[in-house]
Amino acid sequence: MTSPTTASAPMSPGAPALRPYQRAAVDAVLAARRRGVRRMVVCLPTGAGKTVIFSHLARLARRQVLVLAHREELLFQAKDKIERALGGQATVAVEQGELRASSEARVIVCSIRSLHEKRLEQVTGGRDIGLVIYDECHHAPAEDNRRVLRQLGAFDPAWTGTLLGFTATTARGDGKGLDDVFEAIVYSRSLPEMIADGYLAPLTGYRVATATDLSRLDGGGLDFAADELEEAVDLEERNALVARSIQELARDRRTIAFCVTVAHARNLAKALNHLGVRAGYVHGDMPSDLRGRILADFREERVQVLTNVAVLTEGFDDPGVSCVAMARPTRSEGLYAQCVGRGTRLHPGKKDCLILDFVDLSSLQLCTLPSLFGMPRDLDLEGRDAAEAGRFYRQIAFDYPGFEVEAGRITLREIQERAAHFDPLSLRVDPEVLAISRNAWASLGRFGLALHFERKPGAISEVAVLARGGRGKRWHVLLDGKLVERFSTLEEAVAAVDYEVARRGPAAGASARHDAPWRRGKPPVPLPAEPPRGHPPPRTMEQAMILAVWARVTAPRVVAGFEHEGGKAGRKDQ
Repeated sequence: MTSPTTASAPMSPGAPALRPYQRAAVDAVLAARRRGVRRMVVCLPTGAGKTVIFSHLARLARRQVLVLAHREELLFQAKDKIERALGGQATVAVEQGELRASSEARVIVCSIRSLHEKRLEQVTGGRDIGLVIYDECHHAPAEDNRRVLRQLGAFDPAWTGTLLGFTATTARGDGKGLDDVFEAIVYSRSLPEMIADGYLAPLTGYRVATATDLSRLDGGGLDFAADELEEAVDLEERNALVARSIQELARDRRTIAFCVTVAHARNLAKALNHLGVRAGYVHGDMPSDLRGRILADFREERVQVLTNVAVLTEGFDDPGVSCVAMARPTRSEGLYAQCVGRGTRLHPGKKDCLILDFVDLSSLQLCTLPSLFGMPRDLDLEGRDAAEAGRFYRQIAFDYPGFEVEAGRITLREIQERAAHFDPLSLRVDPEVLAISRNAWASLGRFGLALHFERKPGAISEVAVLARGGRGKRWHVLLDGKLVERFSTLEEAVAAVDYEVARRGPAAGASARHDAPWRRGKPPVPLPAEPPRGHPPPRTMEQAMILAVWARVTAPRVVAGFEHEGGKAGRKDQ
């Protein structure tokens, strides 16, 4: 793909007009290619119109185009949209099963699973392919998919083509990164951003607790093993609860329920039918004609609820869906976002999409709608709009810096009430720290610890051990605001500080203890920091010093720095 600008190819009459972000994505791809990036990714949530973008890029391409997809539904969706974008100016053909692309086809849409070595040779033979578009490219790191890309020459230094991947999620269940295949993410927008801009439907949600216990499941992987999860959640009592919740909360909404296995999907559909809710189920091994009839029944509202197993997470385009029931718990944010995305498309008369999170007992972090918007995972939105709730939660976090929500079901009102009574002086020090130190360490919550001592009579020094970064020597020791050392564990940092304080002499060592006289002295005037909202001023010098370091580490600029260090996306290009 060598076309330098989007202006060089006029819009075809049947092609959909590009939205501003879609045009920005096109421009980002072209700019990246001019910089020499050959393997790139565009990451946009479900419903953002990825096919419209790559159809436009296919129209701009000067050489032939190969589109790779994983599902039959995606093949023909892509063919239809590319044909409209090209306006009949070029042939678009499908290569899958018994279907063979004609030699004059300018764009070939292929099922990547059918591209064994010999067939791929036949597809590429005699063609000058300059643009390879990989839809749902988070599958690319799988070995057989990499084999196809290698055979196309995508990893050869002399390759003059472009590999362009599209996905709604860069996360994979097996932990393999896309950077093994692609060089850069050149354009991305998040689901909350797209909703805020009015391009996707607002999301509302309920948290429905179950009595199912997931604590015995293996937590070593990135997500639960399907066989173990099925045994835990495909229970008559749980299916009945899920069915009743869909009946009561979804009411007449067209609903998709995501399940663990075929048996789970079948049993949940039975539970729904037992309550009088018209339900069907689909799965990947079902004959395509039967699956097509069931999907048609769902679209035409002869079926209200459709349970499924990993079939509707990709390539399913039904804007009328207005409820998603997560009957399968997951720890994968990518999978969760894909499932939720099935209900985000806009549709006439559709005000929002309701997300039902069925939350089982687990010590592991389960993905929920609130977590998708940066809120506590156990928050019950009680049917509220997730974006509005997110803004409200961020305001609470701004008004009460450093306040943390403990694990367990909680509502926004309860968070606000607890925040109003939050006192950083009441935070408890980790028992493991208390076990190794006799000094008066003060807890700074998730930020770390602080210790004050007298370096000389009347001159108080401050040591802060702060969590910065996610790996390696993440515990930074600051003495009076200056970085002096880094450690891998909190215990190592505490032991080192205690040792250095003791080295300063008996007086300094004694001043670091809980019974040091200076701690009970009167606080300075003026105070080094204001007390939290609604709390009285500090009564002692020790309290004043703790509040001062608390105010510094929870200041917005410091918190933002932590988030930047600990939450890097690992992207080479933005």
